[in-house]
Amino acid sequence: MQTVQAALWVVVILVLMAVVFDFMNGFHDAANSIATVVSTGVLKPGQAVIFAAFFNVVAIFVFHLSVAATVGKGIVLPGVVDTHVVFGALMGAIFWNFMTWYYGIPSSSSHALIGGIAGAAIAKSGVASLMMSGILKTIVFIFVSPLLGFLLGSLMMVLVSWVFRGFRPLKIDKWFRRLQLVSAGAYSLGHGGNDAQKTIGIIWMLLIATGYAHSAESSPPDWVVLVCYSAIGLGTMLGGWRIVKTMGQKITKLKPVGGCCAETGGAITLFVATALGVPVSTTHTITGAIVGVGSTQRASAVRWGVAGNIIWAWILTIPASAFVAAVAYWISLHLF
Repeated sequence: MQTVQAALWVVVILVLMAVVFDFMNGFHDAANSIATVVSTGVLKPGQAVIFAAFFNVVAIFVFHLSVAATVGKGIVLPGVVDTHVVFGALMGAIFWNFMTWYYGIPSSSSHALIGGIAGAAIAKSGVASLMMSGILKTIVFIFVSPLLGFLLGSLMMVLVSWVFRGFRPLKIDKWFRRLQLVSAGAYSLGHGGNDAQKTIGIIWMLLIATGYAHSAESSPPDWVVLVCYSAIGLGTMLGGWRIVKTMGQKITKLKPVGGCCAETGGAITLFVATALGVPVSTTHTITGAIVGVGSTQRASAVRWGVAGNIIWAWILTIPASAFVAAVAYWISLHLF
C-alpha cells in the first residue's frame, strides 16, 4: 500500500502528464483552428496561432464544464479509477497524438483520450468497468460531428452563394476576409471550450480517485480549470504545422468565403456538443465542414484519397490508444 507522501508524488506526476497531454492537444489541433484562415491568406501563420490561442483561453468564461463532467465521471465506474488507470490512459493518448502529429495525420485527441481511459479500465476490470452511456454518446458523435459539420458547412456555402450571386467576386472576397476573422474566432472558442475540458475531466477523475477531491462536488478545483485552459492555449500558439498543410490545402482549395462557411459550420457543431456535454473531435468536425464546402463546388474539388486516409486514422484512434493504454497500465503496476 502506498504511503500518503508517495501517493502525493504520483498524483503530481500524473497531473503534469495530463498538462503535457493538454499542451499536445493544443499543439496537435492548432491546425483545426487556423488551417482555413491561413490557407485562404487572411492571416499569416504567426498571427493565426496567437489569434486562435487567445480564443482558446477566453472559452473559460463562456462554457459550462459539462464535457469535463462527462470525462471525469461518465466514462468509467468511479471505483475502478486509480493512478495506474490514469497513467495508462494518458500514455495511450499521448502516444497516439505524437504518432499522428509526426506523420501529419489529423486525428482526434479527444478520442485518443477516451480510448486510453477505456483501454486502461478494461485492462484492470474488464468491459463491465465502463459506463456505456458515456462511451456510446462519445462513439455516436464520432459520426455525428463530421456529418453535422459537413451538412452545416455545405448549407452555409449554398446559402452564401445564393445570397451573393449578383456580386463581383473581388467584393465578396474582401467582405469574407473580414468575416472569416469572426468565424475563425468562433471556431477557436469552441475548440478551447470542448478540448480543454477533456483534460480537466481526467485530472478531476484522478483527484477524486486519490482522495484529493470529493465526488459530490459539482465542479473541479479552479486551479485545474485555469491550468488546462492555459496549457491548451500555449499548445495552440506553438502550433502543429505538419497538420496545417493537410487540413488547409490537401483536402480542398479554400477561398475566404469557403473558409468562413467551414469555420461557421464547425463552430456551431462544437457549441452544440459542448452544451450537451459530449467530448467531440474538433478534427472530425472541421474536416467534415471543409469537405462539405468543397463538395458544393463539385465532387472532384475534394481530394477523396486524402479524406479517406484521414477517416482510417479516425477508425484506428480508439482501438490503438486503448491498446497502448492497456500495455502502459500493466507496466505501471511494476513502476509505482
